Amino acid sequence: MGLLVPIVFIFFCCLVIWKASDGFEASSEYLGRNLTEGVRGATINAIASSMPELFTTIFFLICLSDTEGFSGGIGTTAGSAIFNGMIIPAVVIFVVILGGISKGIVVSKKVILRDGLALILAEILLIFLISGSVLQWWHGLVLMLFYAGYIIYMFSSMKAADNEDGAEEEDDEEDDEETEDVGLVKALFTLNLEAIFIGSKEINSKNAWALLLSSMFVIGFACLVLVRACEMIGFGAYELPLIGEVHGLDIPVMFVAVILASAATSVPDTIISMKDAQNGNYNDAISNALGSNIFDICFALGFPLFLYCIIYGPIQMSPETIQFSSELRILLLFFTVIAFFIYFIGPKMGVAKALMLISIYIVFTAYIIGRSMDAGWANQISEALNSVYLFIH
Repeated sequence: MGLLVPIVFIFFCCLVIWKASDGFEASSEYLGRNLTEGVRGATINAIASSMPELFTTIFFLICLSDTEGFSGGIGTTAGSAIFNGMIIPAVVIFVVILGGISKGIVVSKKVILRDGLALILAEILLIFLISGSVLQWWHGLVLMLFYAGYIIYMFSSMKAADNEDGAEEEDDEEDDEETEDVGLVKALFTLNLEAIFIGSKEINSKNAWALLLSSMFVIGFACLVLVRACEMIGFGAYELPLIGEVHGLDIPVMFVAVILASAATSVPDTIISMKDAQNGNYNDAISNALGSNIFDICFALGFPLFLYCIIYGPIQMSPETIQFSSELRILLLFFTVIAFFIYFIGPKMGVAKALMLISIYIVFTAYIIGRSMDAGWANQISEALNSVYLFIH
């Protein structure tokens, strides 16, 4: 019973985020309709689909208000980054192949180099920036400034569409599509936000922004419940109304966040990338995953850190948090570099590459579980990762 209740809550959060992400996909597709392929996935789609990570990190800090809260944020962003980098491209490949669309996906080498190298630089910055026992507001500011530079570069290097008339024709076709009027009560019950804010009307900038913001609000609520569920799993014991005292796993919340919270918050990224792949937009499908990771590391972690330190002062991290967050960052950089070469080498991405990426995520998950259970082999890997971290510093 101790684990059943929070697991049900997490399952509920996944459903809510999944339904709300449909609104994300529709609104972000319209708002980013004039951006070139690859840029839309790395900016509009990435930011919209990464709102759960931002909300979750904020709520971890607000709800726990201490080092444990920040460790939950690090766990969520790092775990989500590995999920996005490994699982989402693998899912995209299988969707394309099993759907009979193609035997593999071809992604622009320019997109992989641009977003892959930016992601690696962001992770290196994170390793060097958060290196002491005290976190300051300017640490978050530096991370946000890096992301601002990335966004400025993306838009400044974006080329206008080759055929504006063709783009306008595509927009007209999209505007002609009508959403079935399912009724307000049914739409509310099923969280069909697109039916509520657009309905049978044509989508425009006004209702697209309303749909996007409402989706953010719904996902924000789900993330608050998600944070509480992760706390419950990590607790040794807690009280539930009508049930009494129940027991969790009695492990640091960071271990819970890095697997469960990260996977739950990556639902919108996965759905948007899948739909892009089904439409043949392979550059957007992959750049969404990579761009989401850059957003997670620089803004979803940097903004809550900046805001919390401005309001409450510096964060003093415990030795345990310093150690685990350090090894997480080294592990994240290591896996990202491997994934980068998997993306880049070869003319296209097929089943073999998808299985390689999934294998990396399985290894990562096994390590986190072993680490939370204090397994000997996991502790040896932990010591090796921390040796690398100390060597870098």
